[in-house]
Amino acid sequence: MKNTILYLFIFSLLINIFQYVNSNKILDAKEKQIVDSKRYLKTSRDSIKSLVLENSFDLKNNDNAQEYFYNKNIDYTKVIERVNNDINALNATKGGNPLIPYDMIDDKPFLVTRIKLVNHRWVIAEYSNGKIWGEVLLKYFIMDDKPTEFETIDTVLFEATL
Repeated sequence: MKNTILYLFIFSLLINIFQYVNSNKILDAKEKQIVDSKRYLKTSRDSIKSLVLENSFDLKNNDNAQEYFYNKNIDYTKVIERVNNDINALNATKGGNPLIPYDMIDDKPFLVTRIKLVNHRWVIAEYSNGKIWGEVLLKYFIMDDKPTEFETIDTVLFEATL
C-alpha cells in the first residue's frame, strides 16, 4: 500500500509539473499574441490618422463647401471635373501654364501636374518643368456661361535636387 501511495504522489507531482510548464507556454504565447495585436492596432490607427489628415483639406470631404454648391444648385463633382479640365487646358498654352508666374527654364515650360480642390474657393496645384517643381495656391470662380476664372494667390518653387 505504501508503494501505491508513493507512486500516486510521484504521478500527481509529474502531472502538476507538466500542467505548470504547459500553462506557462500558453500564457507566453498569448502574451506575445497580445503584444503583436497591440503593435498592429497602433500601426493601423496611425495609417488611418494619416489618411484622414491627407484628405481633410479636400472638397470631396468638406461638407460646408459642398453645401455652398448645393445652395446654388450646382453638383460639386461637376465643379471638380470642370476646374480640373480648365486648369489642364491651360497647360496647352504656349510657354506653359499662365497660372504659374515663372518663365521657362532650360526651354521647358512649367505645367500643372496634380490638382486638388481644397474647398469652394481654393485650389492647390503641383507644377513642374521636368526638373524643377513647385506648388501654387489658386482662387477660382465658377461662372455659369463663362470659363472658370483663376487668380494666383501664392506660389512656391522648390530647389532642384541632383
